[in-house]
Amino acid sequence: MEHIIKDEMEIVATDEDIFYELVAGQKRKLYSIAYSYLRNEADSLEVLQEATCRAWIKRKSLKDPERFVPWLTRILINCCNDELKRRKRNTVTEAERSDVGIMEMKSDRRLDMEQALDGVKPKYRQVLVLKYYKDMTLAEIAEVLDKPEGTVKTWLNKGLKQLRDRMKRKGDLFHG
Repeated sequence: MEHIIKDEMEIVATDEDIFYELVAGQKRKLYSIAYSYLRNEADSLEVLQEATCRAWIKRKSLKDPERFVPWLTRILINCCNDELKRRKRNTVTEAERSDVGIMEMKSDRRLDMEQALDGVKPKYRQVLVLKYYKDMTLAEIAEVLDKPEGTVKTWLNKGLKQLRDRMKRKGDLFHG
């Protein structure tokens, strides 16, 4: 009798429970990555939800469970890029997006940096964001983007060069 009660009380974790726990453990990091791409709280939350849904649907395609975090991060970045493309198609500018209150609170230097970052090629920009906004190592970025570390290093250097050039040109407009 005791054995039967113990078996009934034992809770078996389902795929869904395990998946939820893994995602829940990463949600702050994932949200901050999404926000660094989209700079809008509502869009970031929506993209995070979309990425979680895509990951759940494609969970069987993950061959190595140890790579869950980079795999999920890559899905999130793809969702962010999809949203950025959608924005471009709809030609909605940031000024039209009622982020005026947030924009006013940011320093001019930070706004200059964000505007310059917007002008960097997307593949370079994502490396810069992951490296400098999310403090990821080159090896971690390579894993997330599923690219060789040498490629990530090249993209980082090219991205920094583009960013410096854009910031220099902006400075020349005001000081030249």
